[in-house]
Amino acid sequence: MSDPSSKSGKRPAKGYTIGRFGFAKISAVEGVRTTATMEEDFREFERKGLSADERRKAIGRKYGKLR
Repeated sequence: MSDPSSKSGKRPAKGYTIGRFGFAKISAVEGVRTTATMEEDFREFERKGLSADERRKAIGRKYGKLR
C-alpha cells in the first residue's frame, strides 16, 4: 500500500539524520567542500560527544559572522 503523504507532495512530519560521510557525499553533488580544518572540527565534536546544539554553537562561534 502506498503512503498517502507522498500523494499530497508534502514532506513527512519526522525528519532523519545523516552522518558526516553521507553529508559529504550530498555536499559534493552541490559543489560544497569542507576544508581540512572543518573536518578536524567535526572529528573533535565526535570525540567530545557534543550534542547537535553544542555543535551548532561551536560552529557559529568559529565560523559565524559577528553582528
